[in-house]
Amino acid sequence: MQSKTETPDQYVEQLPPDRKLSINKLRKEILSNLPGGFHETMGYGMIGYVVPHSLYPKGYHVNPKLPLPIMNLASQKKHIAVYHMGIYSIPSLMDWFEKEYPNHCDAKPDIGKSCIRFNNPEQIPYKLIGELSSKLSVKEWIKTYEAVLNRRK
Repeated sequence: MQSKTETPDQYVEQLPPDRKLSINKLRKEILSNLPGGFHETMGYGMIGYVVPHSLYPKGYHVNPKLPLPIMNLASQKKHIAVYHMGIYSIPSLMDWFEKEYPNHCDAKPDIGKSCIRFNNPEQIPYKLIGELSSKLSVKEWIKTYEAVLNRRK
C-alpha cells in the first residue's frame, strides 16, 4: 500500500488514529537514535531514512536518481512495517536483533529479509527499533552497501 503523499508529515496525517500514534512513536525513536547524516524523506510510498546524494552521489544502484536507503517505515494493510537494510546485509546485526527482541516483546518476531512486521501496534518494541536505528553510521552503511554490491558482481 504505497502512499502518494510528498512528506512524512503528510503520510502520517492521512493514517487512521491508531496507526498515526504508532508511526509517530516509531518516527520519534528512529529520529532520536539515527546517526547524523541520514535524512528523513518519502520513498517507495513510505517514510524513508536515507543517505542523501550530498553524502553519497552514486545513489541507489537500482535507481541512481534515488538516495541510498537504510530504513523505511510503513503502515501496510494488515501491519506496520519497519524495513532495515542493515539486518538484511549484515548477519551479525540480524543475530543481535533476534537475540534482543525477546527482551522487549513477548510476541514472536515476524521478520522477512529486511522487513519487521507488527500486526499488533501494542507489541511494537519502540526502544529496540530506536536502538536498531543507531547501529550504523552513514560511513559504515556506505561501506557495507558497497561491499554487498561488489560481492554480487
